[in-house]
Amino acid sequence: MPSENATRKRAEDATGEGTETTQGQRLSAESTTLSGTRMGAIEDVYEDLETDVEFEEFAAAVEDKVEQMGGLADEETAAMLIAHELRDEEADTIADIEPGMNDVKFLGKVTSIGDVRTFERDDEDEEGRVCNVDVADASGSVRVALWDEMATAAEEELEVGQVLRVMGRPKEGYSGLEVSADKVEPDEDAEVDVQVLDTYRVEDLTLGASDVDLVGKVLDTDTVRTFDRDDGSEGRVANLTVGDETGRVRVTLWDDKADLVAEFESGEVVEVGDGYVREREGDLELHVGDRGTVDRVDEDVEYVPETTDIAELEIGETVDVAGGVIETDPKRTFDRDDGSEGQVRNVRIKDDTGEIRVALWGEKADREIELADRVVFTDVEIQDGWQDDLEASANWRSTVSVLDADGDGAGAGRSNDGPDAGAADATNGTAADAGLGAFADSPGADDEVEAATGGDGAVTDGDGTAAATADPATSDEVEFTGTVVQTGDPVVLDDGERTKSVETGASLRLGEEITVRGPERDGTIHAEDVF
Repeated sequence: MPSENATRKRAEDATGEGTETTQGQRLSAESTTLSGTRMGAIEDVYEDLETDVEFEEFAAAVEDKVEQMGGLADEETAAMLIAHELRDEEADTIADIEPGMNDVKFLGKVTSIGDVRTFERDDEDEEGRVCNVDVADASGSVRVALWDEMATAAEEELEVGQVLRVMGRPKEGYSGLEVSADKVEPDEDAEVDVQVLDTYRVEDLTLGASDVDLVGKVLDTDTVRTFDRDDGSEGRVANLTVGDETGRVRVTLWDDKADLVAEFESGEVVEVGDGYVREREGDLELHVGDRGTVDRVDEDVEYVPETTDIAELEIGETVDVAGGVIETDPKRTFDRDDGSEGQVRNVRIKDDTGEIRVALWGEKADREIELADRVVFTDVEIQDGWQDDLEASANWRSTVSVLDADGDGAGAGRSNDGPDAGAADATNGTAADAGLGAFADSPGADDEVEAATGGDGAVTDGDGTAAATADPATSDEVEFTGTVVQTGDPVVLDDGERTKSVETGASLRLGEEITVRGPERDGTIHAEDVF
């Protein structure tokens, strides 16, 4: 493909650039050569083309193209061909580059330089060499493959932070888009707004950054998942979430690195090395590939989540919420529309301003969450739940962190001061002596058992109970028969018309029909007999 300089040269030759021919004479010659209709068509093509090539040069190159094609193309067709050549050579940003484009040229700042690797060519005795260099601009990053002499020069001369002018051919590589370079040269005068740091914090991460080293506290981990690549091979991926004093980020571990997720627990501090930043559904993620590392380190890192008060939540928001656990439901399984099995577990949390049910989907339903734990849920979706009650849905994007006793969001440890202290501290560290009893008469605490069909949002099924009917405070002995629709403390019974909260130490199963007898106070039966 002709380069822009070659196009300029042909244009100069065709117009007699460098002679004493005046611009007026050239325009006159063009007018004689091209009819008014044809000139108009060429002008239309030129006007749609963003280039610094002058129209006179463009028109001359069109005539040259017509001559080269021996009459196989008229002036309008030749104009579109020249425009295609000029347009494909330009990429405003790295984000504009796509596989299948012809030669592109762009500016980018070097963010990492790989080692030179050697390989045997199929048709030659000579050994080949390649060096992968990551370059970035404000829109993103791309890997540039430098071959043979360029690879050797990169190893000897290139430095991280240099700005390069790259010309090459985009293609889909093993790790995503890459550009096979035809020409690379440093541009000392150009500026590219990409930050390259020795050590990053979460707030420093920008799209396109690579060779990233970051220290953070593990907030949540997932299991390894497999997937099929386009070439038929099997890929593996896992995620963990880390945070520091500036924020949190999801870390995506690929293939062999995915097994690292099993080595860490919430609350541990790790250092991610040689990561690179990508974007997924509008959020930045830190990815770890072949060159990357994740290691446990002995450092102190503070992570303090910025949560929204439960009373301020609105449907449609994606927010972080925190509170003390006042109810827990058993995990439930269900069949999705595609025949696969899903699972969900509901818990209810309370802060100083209110309470809300949180639906934990998929692997998050297996998290160990107990009454009086202090928990932070991040990136939960607020939805319209059962009986017009708001519900927070914790899906694949969400993290679940059981906080330590100090309330700094640091890790997975539980309170050493007993369940009362843990629940009381859950609401911003206030009411330290209130204990779990402070939540016992909270409105809606007896309301639900809810489960689901497939998908990420909670959908009520036939197991949901009706809202509890609050009875006046009384100490009279009552007898009530119903089905256990919630186990734990309190137990909830449903007789088809009403639900009752029951305080009992008996071991009961979900779905079991029982009768309880005992005094009822503040709407709760304190069972002395269970049969």
